Amino acid sequence: MAVPDFQAFLLPLLRIAGDGKEHSLAEAHTRLASDLKLTQAEQQELLPSGLQSRFANRVAWARVYLKQAGLLLTPRRGHFLISERGRQVLSAPPPRIDIKFLEQYPEFLEFQRPKTQRREPTAPAPAQVADLETPEEALEAAHAEMRAALASDILARIRAASPEFFEKLVVELLLKMGYGGSRPDAGQAVGRAGDEGVDGLISEDRLGLDTVYLQAKRWEGSVGRPEIQKFVGALHGKRAKKGVFITSGYFSSEATAYVEHIDPKVVLIDGRRLAEFMVDFEVGVTTARTYHIKRVDSDYFEEA
Repeated sequence: MAVPDFQAFLLPLLRIAGDGKEHSLAEAHTRLASDLKLTQAEQQELLPSGLQSRFANRVAWARVYLKQAGLLLTPRRGHFLISERGRQVLSAPPPRIDIKFLEQYPEFLEFQRPKTQRREPTAPAPAQVADLETPEEALEAAHAEMRAALASDILARIRAASPEFFEKLVVELLLKMGYGGSRPDAGQAVGRAGDEGVDGLISEDRLGLDTVYLQAKRWEGSVGRPEIQKFVGALHGKRAKKGVFITSGYFSSEATAYVEHIDPKVVLIDGRRLAEFMVDFEVGVTTARTYHIKRVDSDYFEEA
C-alpha cells in the first residue's frame, strides 16, 4: 500500500497522545507504521527533494495541524502532548479527523488564512494545500512542474541555436561542472574539428589527471547504436577509458542498452538531461525569485 495522505494520521496521532503522556515523533513513526502495516520501503520513500521521507513529512504535518487546532501541545522539539481540547475530542471521537473537522476551531482558520487576509476575521479561509498533500509536498510538486517547463524551454532554444553555439554551451556547462580546468583549455578541447570520430577531449579534473573524450552533436532526432559504436571505436583507437556523448536529440533504446555492457565507460547525455544539467549548474538561466523555508529554532526559546 502507499503512504496515506497526512489527514489519515490526524486521529491516530491524537489517540497516541490520549494517554496524557509526552510522546516523541520517532515513537509515533514506529507505532503508526506498525498500525498501518507499512513496509520499510514505503516508510523510506523520499519526497522529490530527497531530504525527507514522505511518511515522516506527513506525520510531522499531522502534528502541526493538530497543534494549530489546539488539540495538541508541543512542549519541546520533536515531542507532543494532548491538550484539554484534544481530550474533549477523544471523549466522543469522530470517525475521522480531517481539515474540514479542524476548521471548527478559530485558531485553525487563522492558521489557514493567507497573510493578506488575516486582518479580515470574517473573510473565508481558502485551503492552502490540496487535501491529500502537505504544504511541503505541494511546494515541491509545483517546483518540479516549473522545473520541467523550464527544461523544455531550454531544450527548444538549444535545438534552434547554431552548432557553434551548441559547442560553446557544452564548454560552459563542463566548466561549471568542474571539468576542463581553465576556459581557454576547455575551449581548445571542445569545438575543434573532429578527429577520427572524436570531437574533443577535456580534463576530468583541474589537475588533468585523467582525460575524457567527447562527442557533442546538435541533433533533433534519434541517435542510434551505430553512431555510438563509431564513437566507441574511436575511443578504442586512442586507448581511451572514458567518453561522453552529448546530443540535443535523444538516444534510441538500442544505443542506451549498448553502453551498459562495454569498456570503455561511455556516458550518454540527451537533450532533456542536458537541459536539466543547465538548470542545476545555472547555465543559460537566472534566478527569478527565492523562497526561504524557515523553522522554529527551539534552542533559542529554551530558558536556562
